[in-house]
Amino acid sequence: MNRDIFILSGGRMKRKDNTLYFENEEGERRPIPVEQTNSIHFFGQVDFNTSLLHLLSQHQICFHVYNHYGYYDGSFCPRNPKVSGFTVVQQSAHVLDAEKRMYLAKSFVLAGIHHMLRNIRKNDQSGSPHIDTIMSVVHRVESAGTIPELMGAEGQGRQIYYNAFNQLLKNGMEWHSRSKQPPRDPINAMISFGNSLMYTTVISEIYKTVLDPTVSFLHEPSSRRFSLSLDIAEIFKPLIVDPLVLTLLNNRQIQEKHFDSKDGAVLLNDEGRIKFLSAFDEKMKTTIKHRKLKRQVSYRYLIRLEAYKLIKHLIGDEVYKPFKAWW
Repeated sequence: MNRDIFILSGGRMKRKDNTLYFENEEGERRPIPVEQTNSIHFFGQVDFNTSLLHLLSQHQICFHVYNHYGYYDGSFCPRNPKVSGFTVVQQSAHVLDAEKRMYLAKSFVLAGIHHMLRNIRKNDQSGSPHIDTIMSVVHRVESAGTIPELMGAEGQGRQIYYNAFNQLLKNGMEWHSRSKQPPRDPINAMISFGNSLMYTTVISEIYKTVLDPTVSFLHEPSSRRFSLSLDIAEIFKPLIVDPLVLTLLNNRQIQEKHFDSKDGAVLLNDEGRIKFLSAFDEKMKTTIKHRKLKRQVSYRYLIRLEAYKLIKHLIGDEVYKPFKAWW
């Protein structure tokens, strides 16, 4: 199984023949097995040249760059060998048709809310009153007539969901409110960091299909971002990132000592990032028995399957039904 490589320190990426090496600032060198690499994530300042890009292109490896806050900056993805003009035309047609676009946009939002409710039910056995409030938002989502109206309902549901976090945390940490840029407390820092990882993971999986990552349905299509990744990530952030944050905090695997304050922002320090990345990578490799395929599939592959289902919907083969965890 291919895996992601996370580079946290500064250094240089070097190519020697058909082998890739990372050399850190102390001169220590380690090989990177390109044949088994899915994506590379750079969190430190890393130098490289076009020879590296040629090798990554040969092996169809994307890399993603993050700034010193741990926020996603951008990606390099080789020229996609999987192209389908017909699929791109159909993808665009579904954006231009208001009814078709709303169907897909609502599907992403409803699947995300399904996983939010799942997190509350699994972590709060007392029967949180937030569940009934979120269920009322579901009706607003289903009756929304425009994308802004749908986004407003989704935002309200997410705010109620975040208000339930204090009932889900069990180690003394307190949740106040969602703050993104910058995150003002450890919980926000972990959520933002995890969401960045989820966004880049979805980018890498979409790249393996014929979908155009800039043509989206819930979020407005943009020339400056891979907005389809934002759409699909709505399903998987509450399924993967939020439970991971709660587990790491509730089991005290990540504590106050794993954060630093910088320019008014609270951020995971290097030790904290290593712990989070290790847990995230392990989660993405975890497998579940797929009900339809009747075989074990990883969480990472679930994301690619979602892209495949979307393609089938766009070309008229099968109506899209978003992934909703059943366990």
